[in-house]
Amino acid sequence: MTEGVIQSVRLLAGRYQVGDLLGRGGMADVHVGIDSRLGRRVAIKLLKPALASNPSFRSRFRREAQEAAKMAHPTIVRIFDAGEETLVGDDGSEVQLPFIIMEYVDGRLLKDMIAEGPIEPVEAVRIVSQLLTALEYSHRAGVVHRDVKPGNIMVTNTGQVKVMDFGIARAISDSSASIAETSTIVGTAQYFSPEQARGEAVDARTDLYSTGIVLFEMLTGRAPFTGENPVAVAYQHVNQQPLPPSAFTPRVSPALDAVVLRAMSKDRFERFQTAREFRIDAEAAGAGAIPPRKTVQVNEFNSTLFGANPNAPTGSEATFRQLNVDQHDRIPRTQNRPPVAWIWGGIAVMIVMVVAVVLWTLSLSQTSYTQNVAIDVPDIVGLPFEEASTKIADENLVAERHDESSPEIPAGSVIRTDPEAGITVAPGQDIAVYVSSGGRQVKVPAVVGAPQADASAAITAAGFTEGAITQEYSPTIKAGVVISSAPGPGENAAEGSPIALAVSNGLVQVPSVVGQAVGAATNTLVGLQLEVKTVSDWTCGGGAVSSQSATGDAPQQSAVTLTYCAKP
Repeated sequence: MTEGVIQSVRLLAGRYQVGDLLGRGGMADVHVGIDSRLGRRVAIKLLKPALASNPSFRSRFRREAQEAAKMAHPTIVRIFDAGEETLVGDDGSEVQLPFIIMEYVDGRLLKDMIAEGPIEPVEAVRIVSQLLTALEYSHRAGVVHRDVKPGNIMVTNTGQVKVMDFGIARAISDSSASIAETSTIVGTAQYFSPEQARGEAVDARTDLYSTGIVLFEMLTGRAPFTGENPVAVAYQHVNQQPLPPSAFTPRVSPALDAVVLRAMSKDRFERFQTAREFRIDAEAAGAGAIPPRKTVQVNEFNSTLFGANPNAPTGSEATFRQLNVDQHDRIPRTQNRPPVAWIWGGIAVMIVMVVAVVLWTLSLSQTSYTQNVAIDVPDIVGLPFEEASTKIADENLVAERHDESSPEIPAGSVIRTDPEAGITVAPGQDIAVYVSSGGRQVKVPAVVGAPQADASAAITAAGFTEGAITQEYSPTIKAGVVISSAPGPGENAAEGSPIALAVSNGLVQVPSVVGQAVGAATNTLVGLQLEVKTVSDWTCGGGAVSSQSATGDAPQQSAVTLTYCAKP
């Protein structure tokens, strides 16, 4: 089925009039439409023609309608209807065209808003709060979106956020499904969670990671990770720590930095565990407050120390509240006098504990907001790896060695780094250091007898570079064909080194044979594949050649006339 068939569709299910194209996606096109029965404007999503005949894509398309139809919430684009229209293709065959009738949203894509530059932190928090409200609702309904990104988020003209495109959503009970299930990519690499990039099972926390990236983009106007291809970006999601948004937009507060970085934690257990938790902390940070840190419960003890439970809250107020238990609640003592030394020793221990707790809390707070100071990757190209790794370690970074052949860089020296020198990164980040292992030895391909263009292509394909091209004489090899190479075919040479070629110029150098016996002279010229004609000169004798018609450069297989003394 072709695009022409789609353009011919004017009425779906006898009631939906198809209008102008609103946008194109990976699976479907969206048109504005009119529900003629109810007289309202709608958005009509049509599966792409090339995919309509594929059962798996039709199934995914139907699942989008089913999953989105479960949810009726102001922050989620509503689904009104779905079905399939039978159309006739260009070849006369019938094709089923799935469609979804959705709520028409009068507004802008968040993607287009971000393209205009960073969004003010207060507005970014307001948008992400509504996005998290939508995810909170969908997660309670048992649905993980799995493709949260600015291109799937609309902001209406009144400021209302609308989340759409549940085309790759799955029920949480079925979220063990992963990338490995299908040959198609599930999600968008720019917003992958590390578990998606590794092809592992996903859950609701995957949506929260993607939401953290969306918030990062709103605050900075750029993505946290970029690369030449989706694989490079996915690798960074798994292995590279993001910089805080304030490294790009100074007006972002440390509290909001902490919220974004926690949402983008590589370990899903260190992220926010629910959309509600994420939303509460984001709103608190947006209002200028510091989100409360979550503490981990320690193991229970069955004893007390001087009337204070070591498992009780560690704040000084709680500690002294335990020390000041009402006398009627204390266990009766059997001694006439209390052991004064023990009491004072206990008080001293408790004071040390309180001071330690306060210092520990302050250190955690400081670490939370100062550990993300930006560092520039040092320039170590050309240095021996040992020296380079020391220089990397001095900058609180980690050198990750990768050996690579290089004919230009001495073995053991650094060729390049990734990220490159001068790029700003977070402390503790792995820096890929590519170290020369010297030029790899490769066999020179057999190019003798091949046209020059083909020989050059073969040399380049084998990992060499094209060296000097010289023109040589040959009686048999046609012009433009390779006579020899240096190094020769089958010889080993360093990868990347130049291969010189000698190419036939299509000419023959005709030697002077004057004075030679006519038989020997004829044999010499015939050996050069020349056509020899002889003419007798009866004015002289001896049988030697007295003259010839051509010497020097001549075309291959040229005719040469020899005049020889024939007088007896």
